[in-house]
Amino acid sequence: MTAFFALATSLLWGLADFGGGLLTRRNPALTVVVLSQAIAAVVLGAVVVATGGWSEAGPRLWFAFAAGLVGPVALLSFYKALALGPMGVVSPLATLGVAVPITVGLFLGERPGPAQVAGIAVAVMGVVLAGGPELRGAPVQRQAILLTLVAALGFGTVFALIAEASTTVTGLFLALFVQRVTNVVAGGAALYVSVRRGAPALPAGGFPWAAVPALAFVGLADVAANGTYSVAAQHGPVTVAAVLASLYPVVTALAARGFLRERLRAVQAAGAGLALLGTLLLATG
Repeated sequence: MTAFFALATSLLWGLADFGGGLLTRRNPALTVVVLSQAIAAVVLGAVVVATGGWSEAGPRLWFAFAAGLVGPVALLSFYKALALGPMGVVSPLATLGVAVPITVGLFLGERPGPAQVAGIAVAVMGVVLAGGPELRGAPVQRQAILLTLVAALGFGTVFALIAEASTTVTGLFLALFVQRVTNVVAGGAALYVSVRRGAPALPAGGFPWAAVPALAFVGLADVAANGTYSVAAQHGPVTVAAVLASLYPVVTALAARGFLRERLRAVQAAGAGLALLGTLLLATG
């Protein structure tokens, strides 16, 4: 059961990443974040009411609130990086966020094992190589790598905060609801400021009604992935669940290869692979 739900997590996260990247190529990134998270918040609100999640309210929800403030920054950076592409490089680099919970553990007195030390070294090498020769001559590629690393830091921070926000399944639903409501409020405020500065809130054709199903899929797939990962971790070793769930960049890369016919330079493919390998070593150390 652990393997099944963890692999389902990889599939859902990978497809959500791919969908978010595609939507951002045609719509403002902030708009994609706010609309997809708003849809997810509505659905989660219904789930919380149905499961009686409000009874889990307590001081731990401040962690969910903090995660909600960090989340929009991470998502915005990630979607912009995906829009700049290529997805096969961006998505694996974003998995380096797993280093954040490990760092938190270091401050709490834990010490990394040999596998974790090796993972850090391999992951850093992957970051350097993933930019390929374009790091020298293409500002867009430098920007994509930087945005991806910002997203990774944000995602890792969100994971660490959400882990402290609940201890039960119903509490997790409530924490995710609080997180996404905060996402929408923070993202909406950023969108308002962006529009006041002259940036468009909508694409040239107006409100993207045709994209609503895709926006819903992105938001709900992300929520579902959190749920399947929680089930996987509760029914087996967290190490196994973390390793299998961290394979989601493979889904994104395969989707980009299949639908967009993306081709990576050999050095970029090698860097992306090393980043993914480093992530797996960090998760299993």
